[in-house]
Amino acid sequence: MKKFFRSFGYAYQGVRYALSSELNLRIHCLSIIVITTLGFWLNLKPIEWVTLIAMFGLVVVAELLNTAIEQLTNLVSPDFSKKAGLVKDIAAAAVLIAAIIALLVGCIIFYPHLQTRFFTVYAS
Repeated sequence: MKKFFRSFGYAYQGVRYALSSELNLRIHCLSIIVITTLGFWLNLKPIEWVTLIAMFGLVVVAELLNTAIEQLTNLVSPDFSKKAGLVKDIAAAAVLIAAIIALLVGCIIFYPHLQTRFFTVYAS
């Protein structure tokens, strides 16, 4: 059981490292805070929250995996290598795709709420 709980500490160290070293992860986390605040302001439905949380998870997990792949690539290929660079580029592309998907889902969720909110304000 001790080993099980120790694994949470290791995971926490990994998140802490990634947050301290990866600007993009900090930007994603700031975006999560802004989007969550907007979601509360617009009174999102439960299914919309579930969808947003899944998108938050998708992007953060992709960013963490990208960081792990970069670290591993640097370990096994400390000198410049075209193949190592390609591995890093592919991992970064996965984060980009995840972020684009999350953005599109966010637009689909927020557009009707923002349209209603602003149409109601300007129609009065």
